[in-house]
Amino acid sequence: MSDVRLVLRSQRVLTPEGARPASVAVGDDGLIAAVLPYDTEVPPGAVLEDVGDDAVLPGLVDTHVHVNDPGRTEWEGFWTATRAAAAGGITTLVDMPLNSLPPTTTAEHLRVKREVAGPKAHMDVGFWGGAIPGNVGELRGLHEAGVFGFKCFLSPSGVEEFPELNPEELAAAMAEIASFDGQLIVHAEDPGRLASAPQKGGPAYADFLASRPRAAENDAIALLIELAREHGTRVHILHLSSSDALPLIADARSEGLPVTAETCPHFLTLTAEEVPDGATEFKCCPPIREKENQDALWAALSEGTLDCVVSDHSPCTADLKTPDFGQAWGGISSLQLGLPAIWTEARRRGHGLEDVARWMSRAPARLAGMTGKGAIAPGCEADFAVLAPEETFTVDPASLHHRNQVTAYAGRTLHGVVRSTWLRGERIADHGTPAEKKTGRLIERKTA
Repeated sequence: MSDVRLVLRSQRVLTPEGARPASVAVGDDGLIAAVLPYDTEVPPGAVLEDVGDDAVLPGLVDTHVHVNDPGRTEWEGFWTATRAAAAGGITTLVDMPLNSLPPTTTAEHLRVKREVAGPKAHMDVGFWGGAIPGNVGELRGLHEAGVFGFKCFLSPSGVEEFPELNPEELAAAMAEIASFDGQLIVHAEDPGRLASAPQKGGPAYADFLASRPRAAENDAIALLIELAREHGTRVHILHLSSSDALPLIADARSEGLPVTAETCPHFLTLTAEEVPDGATEFKCCPPIREKENQDALWAALSEGTLDCVVSDHSPCTADLKTPDFGQAWGGISSLQLGLPAIWTEARRRGHGLEDVARWMSRAPARLAGMTGKGAIAPGCEADFAVLAPEETFTVDPASLHHRNQVTAYAGRTLHGVVRSTWLRGERIADHGTPAEKKTGRLIERKTA
């Protein structure tokens, strides 16, 4: 214990064995040296940080973030995104390959992305690669360069430089990715179903909801399961919205197929019934659905059919959120608010902080293969989110560190105030204010 530099003490430390009073000893190497009884004597030279009754969670891992840097930095950027994430209890994020220019579809494009991100990262940042038409030959090189997997769309992505895959291109990408045991993560909406749905546009949320039917998700997921069965590819379904697809996923997992799925805070906390017409800060694809759909998503989380909860933070400038749902950019900014949003609804439904830590830290870390993150245990990185679970606050967009303070949560009262966030034993945010010192690293699949 001679190399311990920090002891973080709390009456509620969320360990893999459950919540308990403990003192967490952090070594000079930024790793957790030991999880000790609460009243253990502090080693000479170590700093004691006693947070009292505030809960200490493993730092959140958000594997679904659109940073948009370089190329669309007026939408977001690594400096603003990682500061917002730190203020919200996140210590690690994985950047999506699209909405930046260039998209992360070649090893050279990954190099550009890393050069931009490195000087700006306030937390650990990794990268997904992209699978698009014509780049099957690039996938192995991206894998060897350290991406955590490959994202594709089955319907138009919204940006022309990242086209969707047709079924034949999808099968070819899955076969290639399976050949090196990579992972494919998929925006799963069937383009035929979307094309045949009514596309009215305008300010009515009901019309937008009708334009993105559940059947589009269901059919796309059925195709993915069929191809996973054929090729053995590890497949992860992004931002699941349709509860009708849950039995398909459950059956695939029962069959032993390598299929996982996530959902997002907005699907678990917001409902179609409450979205005002013209309020396109609520627009995302797939869409926020009805309350009964939301109840089924929560049940699937409880049962383990859904693996994790991640943000799908997809920001834009305010002018792109025109009141026309057919024209507005589809994306919800929630990077800083995901933890309190989920905790507010989870506690109402009888879930504990242990569940939240599993859904938002341990499970996404496992999804990305990050063996040193997602748990408060000896040998893991000393990444923590200190939360006051009983305290409330009202969301003020002006207090957000996102580049554009557009949020569907404006004016909502949420439970859970993030007191501080720690990365490898260094405080990276304190009472909502990110630290000026930059301590983040760029991480790779091979080393995380």
